[in-house]
Amino acid sequence: MTTLRSRIIAWAGRMYLARTRRKGFDLSRMSFLPESVLMPLRREGLDPVGELGAVREKAPITKLPVPIAANVWLVTGYDEVKQVLGKANSFSSDFTNLVGSAGAGAEQNPGGLGFADPPVHTRLRRLLTPEFTMRRLGRLTPRIHEIVEERLDAMAAAGKNGEPVDIVQHFALPIPSLVICELLGVPYEDRADFERLSAARFDLFSGANASFGAISESLSYFRDIVKKQRENPGDGLLGMIVKEHGDSVSDEELAGLADGVLTGGFETTASMLALGALVLLQDPEHFAAIKAESDDDTVDRYVEELLRYLTVVQVAFPRFAREDLEIGGVGISSGDVVLCSLSGADRDGKLGPEMERFDPSRNVPSHLAFGYGIHRCVGAELARMELRAAYPALVRRFPGMRLAAAPEDLEFRKLSIVYGIESLPVHLDN
Repeated sequence: MTTLRSRIIAWAGRMYLARTRRKGFDLSRMSFLPESVLMPLRREGLDPVGELGAVREKAPITKLPVPIAANVWLVTGYDEVKQVLGKANSFSSDFTNLVGSAGAGAEQNPGGLGFADPPVHTRLRRLLTPEFTMRRLGRLTPRIHEIVEERLDAMAAAGKNGEPVDIVQHFALPIPSLVICELLGVPYEDRADFERLSAARFDLFSGANASFGAISESLSYFRDIVKKQRENPGDGLLGMIVKEHGDSVSDEELAGLADGVLTGGFETTASMLALGALVLLQDPEHFAAIKAESDDDTVDRYVEELLRYLTVVQVAFPRFAREDLEIGGVGISSGDVVLCSLSGADRDGKLGPEMERFDPSRNVPSHLAFGYGIHRCVGAELARMELRAAYPALVRRFPGMRLAAAPEDLEFRKLSIVYGIESLPVHLDN
């Protein structure tokens, strides 16, 4: 499968290239950003690179030496990241910050929640929030367990002759893809398009235009789905919003919301499923513990610690300072760009001892794997439901499962806002 990259990086790359071209250099073939910007997106196996921790220990807020006019700050401290993400009145996430000066056009706005400020963000989130309450999500619980069991059957069939089975392809990717189909109320046969569009939009090395093209294609697809839901509303998320809100929400807004659910709910959960499985495979004690436990609280602790330890969404969407203010003793000026390292914040030693280690028994403040503040992931509980169902079922179905490749030979994404692994081959039995 195509390496998954970040829409954010594509936009940041577009910003960098546009500004540098105005200085007279043709960088159309460049597919990278300065290392200072890329460093928070790099890892060594499951861990953020050591430089990220070193930067955090030196100062939780650091000015990045990037070749653009505005100041760009990297925030790596847990408390400081929460301050930035919690100050929606002081920082803007709106797409218009990228129009013109960042080389993006207004027509390329993907819509949805991620690049919207109040009051637009407030109104759109109110449309989605009822569909993500436990009561509404409860209707998906039986189907989630069915999907997990179906994927376990598929894994068993693929490995029946002793051949290695790829957890990514047979388990981690299909589960969230199928769940999103159920949630949105779109055809199962469109699952392949979901995966392709999600991959293409995150491909840094194909350039910003390819990423915007994938977003445009995705929005076009969802406009067609919305049109059908207008004519015959179903019981999925789109159909329910149409039934309850009618013409008060436009087709464009609905398409953007659906695209956001795809973007936020597919890639992140798929990465968590694969990387979480790898953590368990590399630690026989934890593998045995989650296999033996039927206690929901124990499974919950494992899931929450995996979310913190892995923090697959490495950097939050960029924030743009609306005013002069101070965060963690550092002065930030109006117009400055602030990048919050979620993976760095979740490893902050201020939270407790040995935060670089996976330890489900620890008792620490809430992690930032789903973000914080008004832009905290609206689908967080759905992701938890999938992880809680998948991990125990996987290790119980295949108690003798083991890696089919040396850990040093596994291929991780080299540069991505959503971290992950390309494939995870396993033998199902000893």
